[in-house]
Amino acid sequence: MDAVTSPAAYSELVQRIQRARTLGSVSDLLGWDEQVNLPPGAAEQRAAQLAVMAEVQHAADSDARIGALLAELEANPAALNGDQAAVVRQARKDYDRATRLPPEFVREKAAQGSRGYHAWARARAADDFASYVPVLEKNLELARREAAYLGRGDAPYDYMLDEHDPGLTAAVVDRLFSELKRDLVPLVREITQSPRAEVARRTAARLTGFPAAGQRDFLREVTERIGFDYQRGRIDVSLHPFCSGSGSDVRMTTRYREDQPLDALFGSIHETGHGLYEQGLPAAHLGTALGIHAGMAMHESQSRLWENQVARSRAFWRCFEPRFRELFPAQTAVVNSDELHLAINAVEPTLIRVEADEVTYNLHIVLRFELEKRLFAGELAVRDLPAAWRTAARELLGLEPANDREGVLQDVHWSGGGFGYFPSYCLGNMIAAQLWARVQVLRPGLEDDFARGDFTWLLGWLREHIHSQGRRYPALELVRRVTGEDLSPRHLVAYLRKRYGGLYLG
Repeated sequence: MDAVTSPAAYSELVQRIQRARTLGSVSDLLGWDEQVNLPPGAAEQRAAQLAVMAEVQHAADSDARIGALLAELEANPAALNGDQAAVVRQARKDYDRATRLPPEFVREKAAQGSRGYHAWARARAADDFASYVPVLEKNLELARREAAYLGRGDAPYDYMLDEHDPGLTAAVVDRLFSELKRDLVPLVREITQSPRAEVARRTAARLTGFPAAGQRDFLREVTERIGFDYQRGRIDVSLHPFCSGSGSDVRMTTRYREDQPLDALFGSIHETGHGLYEQGLPAAHLGTALGIHAGMAMHESQSRLWENQVARSRAFWRCFEPRFRELFPAQTAVVNSDELHLAINAVEPTLIRVEADEVTYNLHIVLRFELEKRLFAGELAVRDLPAAWRTAARELLGLEPANDREGVLQDVHWSGGGFGYFPSYCLGNMIAAQLWARVQVLRPGLEDDFARGDFTWLLGWLREHIHSQGRRYPALELVRRVTGEDLSPRHLVAYLRKRYGGLYLG
């Protein structure tokens, strides 16, 4: 590689990558607006808009000039430093994917994803899975076609997993989930059968009548205190909570229920964890491997760590309980501090994933992972999903949906073709627990910080060791580098046993 042209080639490559990512951010904003503000009658127009934007971004991603720059830079890899090599490596993967996907397929998939969301929302509201079947069948067909275009037609589910978490395979997930189930299922049984579990559930049920306006004020104060920058983000209301955007413009959503006041709070802290990760990525490298996340499992680890390890701790509530009681004096008068802590950590099997406690949550993910595998293996037809879901829920959760709204229609992910995403949640829980074990060693007084309302050390540590790393390494390798060991479910089980064993089994 010529010493004069190399810097210019690398700089041009980065500029072109970042231009394509900017186009993608426009699509992200259209997608956010679709779930927050879009009038129902504008659904088809939005599908067309997203299809056009996908086509434009695909043209930018597959520009032949990017291919020429990559070839030039790859001709002499020794001339690249470690960061540059990571950028080129990711750019090559993205370019190969873009050039193998026909533009008409990209347009079709984007339009289908938009239509799928509205079809899901209608089917969920009407509890009408039959109307949703053609959408899921089409999404499954598109996923298989995409895998085939990329040379992964023999392993389409592995392809989908890799799209969300580079390098991840079903075999790896199977191994980790099998280990987790072995230890988690008996722990869930111990906790849910404890007499204290019923006390916790009754206590949580007494927390009712919390006006949405007060909830909104409280969660804004909490999320701002733990580090979210509202100059670079916002929070709104949607049917299904989510986080989108990038560090300069993070869009989060939540939903409020007056008789379940903790749901919006913890859901918002969860999305804030995603937002903090995006705001912690190096802005100058946005769109390149140095400025994008390490994968969705790592992304979920950030949201779950803040939601669970941090926000469900006693120390966290020593800081925020006085303000909670100040905003809701009559509603909180029915519980003392110990009862409030028990309610915050109530364990009760539920059919709804986003309402699940952190002890039983992972079983919801195992259920979805196993169904996705069967769908992609051709062992399960889309029309048979409701019955398969009911059977799996009964076996794993001890509950059976009374309708499809409580079962197969509860999640938005499949409506947009988001197959292979669900395992990221459980893997994220494992990563969060392993990171938590590490920071407990490094800073034994960490929870004293929380009690004082100081979250700067933890956020700073995550910024240095996780956020600033971008995608230099795949998530599982980054975990190994940061914690000194391979990802293992044992840290998650140990964390759950310590926190909930103390509350329910002591």
